[in-house]
Amino acid sequence: MVTSRWTAAPAQAASSRRRGAVLERAILDAALEQLGTVGWNGLTMEGVAAGAQTGKAAVYRRWPSKEDLVADALRAGLPRLDAVPDLGSVREDLVVLCRKARDAMFSRPGFAVRSIIHECDPSQVERFHALIVEGVVEPTIKLLHEVIGRGIERGEVRPGAANGYVLDAIPAMMMYRSKMCISEWTDQDLEEMVDQLMLPLLRPDAG
Repeated sequence: MVTSRWTAAPAQAASSRRRGAVLERAILDAALEQLGTVGWNGLTMEGVAAGAQTGKAAVYRRWPSKEDLVADALRAGLPRLDAVPDLGSVREDLVVLCRKARDAMFSRPGFAVRSIIHECDPSQVERFHALIVEGVVEPTIKLLHEVIGRGIERGEVRPGAANGYVLDAIPAMMMYRSKMCISEWTDQDLEEMVDQLMLPLLRPDAG
């Protein structure tokens, strides 16, 4: 894990006069930045304070622990996956959705979520479980269900294809390849996954 650039911030940074929502936003941004650079284990309240150019006391007044701070940072920062345009083809819709999911995974909050999943012990992960499910997993599954449902209506997709195993396939593959194969998921990679994995699972003549 690399050393955070926040740890070397000058002491006079704590003299910032920001207040209220502006200061809170800076603190939340600094928490996400630390998670993306030094990870969960390396994140400290002192480092976050330095990154936000404020005093440690200002952080502790708002968040008594780093768990509380990170939870609020994720709530404020997670990308919103709320729509996929209907392009008239299940393939094109899936490619667009995969690109949205990829961009979310490799955003600063996305790196923060992966840091939590990979580094926290089970009791700590449990603290963030509902937040990750509600903010990341459920919106992705909902959009997949909508895209596949449109494909069924157009006759491109077999009835009953929107089941739990099929809906899990894209998120599971993206997380696995990102973690185990260090895949950055180029546009070509995403198109190949749709063509070679999803379309054979979805097409009407699939057994």
